[in-house]
Amino acid sequence: MDTPAAPTYAYSHTFTVEASDIDQLGHANNVAYVRWVQNVAAAHWHHLYPPTAELPPQIWVVQEHRVRYLRSAYAGDELRVSTWVADVKGASSKRLTRIERVADGQLLCAAETQWVLLDAASGRPVRVPGEVAERLGIV
Repeated sequence: MDTPAAPTYAYSHTFTVEASDIDQLGHANNVAYVRWVQNVAAAHWHHLYPPTAELPPQIWVVQEHRVRYLRSAYAGDELRVSTWVADVKGASSKRLTRIERVADGQLLCAAETQWVLLDAASGRPVRVPGEVAERLGIV
């Protein structure tokens, strides 16, 4: 799995690692990283399509996560999580995510997630509309 630098159009936000994210080994649990990957994807989507916006009756679901854990995060660490869509094909999109520690810029985690767009009523995959792909940064 490649870990490219975040492009200028990536969506980013920062947060602080909570005590509840820490496991028996004293660092952030792997499940917390996956939650952060999913949370930033949802935040990016809501940034592009605020809850007050007219949304088509569709929903994104995860088909696959590939996560590379590189370094540990600890309670109180301020992290920057950045995400962007690298590709859209048919009903699916590949989203890349980087989690870095703000204090030293160290890459802690890199993830690649395959998402599938479903029709909310039928639960069947639907092609990602061109307008949505454009708004996601795919031209």
